[in-house]
Amino acid sequence: MARAFLVVMDSVGIGGAPDAGRYYNGTVPDTGANTVAHIAQACMAGRAERGRSGALKVPHLDQLGLGAAVRLASGFAAPGLGMTPAGAWGAATEVSRGKDTPSGHWELAGVPVPWDWHFFPDDLPAFPDTLARTVAQAAGTGGILGNCHASGTRIIAELGPEHLRTGWPICYTSADSVFQIAAHEEHFGLDRLLTLCAEIAPRLHAQKVGRVIARPFIGRADTGFIRTSNRKDYAITPPAPVLTNWVQDAGHRVYAVGKIGDIFSMQGIDDLRKGDDSELMGHLSDLVDDAEDGSLTFANFVEFDSRFGHRRDISGYAAALEWFDVGLGRILARLRPDDIMVLTADHGNDPSWTGTDHTRERVPVLVSGRGARSLGHVGFVDVAASVADHLGVPPRGPGMSFF
Repeated sequence: MARAFLVVMDSVGIGGAPDAGRYYNGTVPDTGANTVAHIAQACMAGRAERGRSGALKVPHLDQLGLGAAVRLASGFAAPGLGMTPAGAWGAATEVSRGKDTPSGHWELAGVPVPWDWHFFPDDLPAFPDTLARTVAQAAGTGGILGNCHASGTRIIAELGPEHLRTGWPICYTSADSVFQIAAHEEHFGLDRLLTLCAEIAPRLHAQKVGRVIARPFIGRADTGFIRTSNRKDYAITPPAPVLTNWVQDAGHRVYAVGKIGDIFSMQGIDDLRKGDDSELMGHLSDLVDDAEDGSLTFANFVEFDSRFGHRRDISGYAAALEWFDVGLGRILARLRPDDIMVLTADHGNDPSWTGTDHTRERVPVLVSGRGARSLGHVGFVDVAASVADHLGVPPRGPGMSFF
């Protein structure tokens, strides 16, 4: 019986979004952003030599159609990505009004976001006084630290010592619809941080803030602070049943790998496996071997985005793509004859671009297990409809199967 593996390469965009001019990094529109093409160009030009060298080497992704998808999406050739596709390949366009994690994932799972998200202004302070007081009261502290737009790693480096001294939580946001709270796992307490985020999340969800994110860290002022893998997202529940619900309701098992459980508030998920991307590759490999017939495995690999895209680290992003491609090659060779693996993304995050925010882009759709052909331009929602079609599950969303 057929199985399906849906793998989101977080932020691996391919340019060409028709509405990119309506989305910004600071005052600069996203027009022309192209995560994969610009990384490949930088590699070919010798501008991505830290920790790796030369042209971008992703033969398994390219053989599935990554280079062809870049050309279809944006009209640009990604240097070094020119193989004749051996998989089914296309480019997907988003309709939800956002370039964030929930918008992309929900739409890939069959449900476009029906509202406008609430975003906090890039001002000081970023949060209204009533919200700051609510968080402080829930935390049992005299106030909060941060109260601004910030990089998560930078703000814990800057405010970590004051956090240890005062005990106040570090609260910050970004260009996404998020409210993030960083706190020391030992001095503040991991359970206390998670309880705080769970308590304030309903208030923020009512305002259409997409996620409250717990960002625990460890360390000392003299040795530095690092974030741990115990991050937890408290996301708004999708407004309608999504792909995971469709599959589970049809009697099939659903596995979530990475932050999929958080993004979908555990809707339609039977088994959750978390960790860093290295651990997630191990989980995905295990499920290719062990997941039962008829199952859906839905995975997200986040570190392209969180470690390299937002930090505008071209070398790091290129090295991560190459690492992923090696692991993917080992997994593809073990897929069963009736399996499919669909590789896609939720948005872009061009590390060559100005600013630190996501970039509005089309995303690749690369399919192993359904022959070699062009899928052309498709919608994000068509990914869910196609996976459901492969599993023999009736879709409940607006998408059309491309199989």
